[in-house]
This record gives sequence, structure tokens and C-alpha cells, in this order.
Amino acid sequence: MSSLATLPRRLTPTGPLRLPELPVVPVGSLVPLPHQLLGHWFNQFFDTNVRSKFFRGMVFDQPAGDPGWFGPDSATWYVHSHTPALIFGLQCASYLERLDPSIYWMGMHHSRLVEQSDDPAALPRLDPDGAATRLGHSLAFFIGTAYGTSDTAERLARTVRAMHHTIKGTRPDGAAYDADDPDWLRWNYATVVWGIATAHEIYHPRPLRGADLDRYYAEFVRVGKALGATDLPMTKADTLICLREYLPRLSLTYGAAMATGSNVTDPTQAAVDWAIRDTMPRWAAQLVMHRPPSPIERRARRAIVWSLLNGLRATMGDTPEFEQARRRVAAGTTADHTESTHVPGSDLPLDRTEVERRISAAQF
Repeated sequence: MSSLATLPRRLTPTGPLRLPELPVVPVGSLVPLPHQLLGHWFNQFFDTNVRSKFFRGMVFDQPAGDPGWFGPDSATWYVHSHTPALIFGLQCASYLERLDPSIYWMGMHHSRLVEQSDDPAALPRLDPDGAATRLGHSLAFFIGTAYGTSDTAERLARTVRAMHHTIKGTRPDGAAYDADDPDWLRWNYATVVWGIATAHEIYHPRPLRGADLDRYYAEFVRVGKALGATDLPMTKADTLICLREYLPRLSLTYGAAMATGSNVTDPTQAAVDWAIRDTMPRWAAQLVMHRPPSPIERRARRAIVWSLLNGLRATMGDTPEFEQARRRVAAGTTADHTESTHVPGSDLPLDRTEVERRISAAQF
């Protein structure tokens, strides 16, 4: 789940982000259109900074006929195929998650995303390398479990469970947190499926709605169960109820407050922050004192975000993983889908050092 934010600070060093150069067009050849050049550049960027580092050991093209956890006719294949909307949805989920002080402090104590601190008045200081690592792991997990083989999905889930088992600690106010807590796992799962589905519903050019969107909610419980969560909501309505039931446990930490709303001064970051807050359920928006603008302004703002996300999707095309998965099942599948074979309580105990070593060696 997007609690992949709690993946360790010390994995294989990712190094600085590398920006590829735009391709040189040979004389006499057809000149690519601007969006084609941009798509080539972005795919190179993704290959260099994400795919080559975080997709190692994942299999998408064989064995033939293996449907994986979802299969080609699933709502999940459709929803996750829009990579920019998937990324945006994960950011929406992450925003909602950190309204839980325990998750906030899990991130402050264990995540690569920020510089670690025990100071309750500390502002989260973004670690750029850590942020890239977090994004890479998150995309690898949600693309791998969607399109990977059954074995790939199983191994990814096992890795995240192993990391969850190591994430325990105490908040500055003395409250203990544990990433294996059943209530926390259930709520964390709800934030993820809600974030991805909501981004899809608002910004996909042909979004699933109603019963079709509920099919996505029902399918995605396979991921939540594989990570150890139980009693999971299976519809949009039930997911919203699950999220709101957690409200008495939520609050706005100083660090989270300083990273949103009028406290964000960078124009680009402020625009992204607004787009995320715009997706929030009413009670969550009220918690961060967010008020939507007039319907006309809101529609205009959403139109800009829609154009950016879908323009980026058009330039990228389908991911290689999606194309490989489709070839894997082109002649049919052995079943509609498979499910995790994980038996709760059966994981071998691993310390954090060993979990990190296995991730670095792609032995997930």
C-alpha cells in the first residue's frame, strides 16, 4: 500500500536524477511532433530513474496464460494503465494518510522521503533522493501487482509485509505505533484504493463509474489481503465510510500543516497541493480548512490538471510492463485471476538489515 512511504532510508543509492537529452533527429527524416519528442524524453527519464532501479526481478511476459492477480478483463488493468493518474492518486492517498499522526511519525522515523527527526516541532525536510526512491518503489509495487505474474505479485507483497513487520515505534507524544496493527492496515488500505480510484474517476478520459468502478474496489482487496489487512471495504460507499470512521484518530500535525494550503509558497507545489486537496472527502477538506472555489473556477482548474495528466499519458503511451502482460495472455488465460497464497503469521522474521539487503539485490 502507499505505506511504502515507510520503506527504508538506506537502500541501494539511487544517485541524482538523470535528465536525458532530447533525441537528435537525422537530416532527411520525418521531424517528430513536439508531443512525440516530449514522450520520448519522459520515457527515457522513467527508464533511467525508475524502471532500471526499482523494477528489477519483476516478470511480466511469462509464463504464457498466467493472469496474475487480476487478468486482462479486470478493472484494475484498466485503471492502472493510466500511469500519470495512478501517480496522482498515490499522492492523494499519501496526503490523506498523513492526517493520521501515527503514519506521519512512521514517515518521520522510517521513511526515505524526509530527513528523520524526533522533534515534534520539526518541519519535514524533503530528501530528494529519498523522494525518488519512494516514488520508484510505489510505482513498482502498484504496476507489479497489477500486471506482473502471480509469482511477481506474491513476492512484492511479501517484501512490503516484511518491511511492515519492522516498522514499530513511539510518537513524540508517547503513543506507540505498529504497521501490523489491523485497524491501521484497514484504514491505510482504504486511503490507497480511494486515492487511486478517485484520481481515475476525476481525471481519466473514459473513467469507470458506478458498478464498474465498484468492480475495481472489489478486485483491489486482493492486494490489501496479501498485505495482511482484513475486513476490507469492497465498494466506493463502504470505503468512504471506512475512511470517515477513522476521523476521531486523525489530527493535523505541525509538520503536515506546514506542507499544505497557504503555507506552500512555491507556485508549482501549491498547484499540486490544491489539486490533491480538491479530491478530498468533505470532512477531510474541512480538517485542513480547504474550501473549494466557485464551481466555474473549480471546473477551470480541474480542466488544466486534466489536460496535463492526459497530455502526459498521450506522450508516454502504454508502459512496457502493460504491453508485456497483454502479450502474456494474448492466447487466453488459465483462469480469470489468481490470488495471494499468503497465510497470515507464516512470514519468516527478518530484521531491517536483511529486508533492505533483499530489496537491494532484487530478491524480494
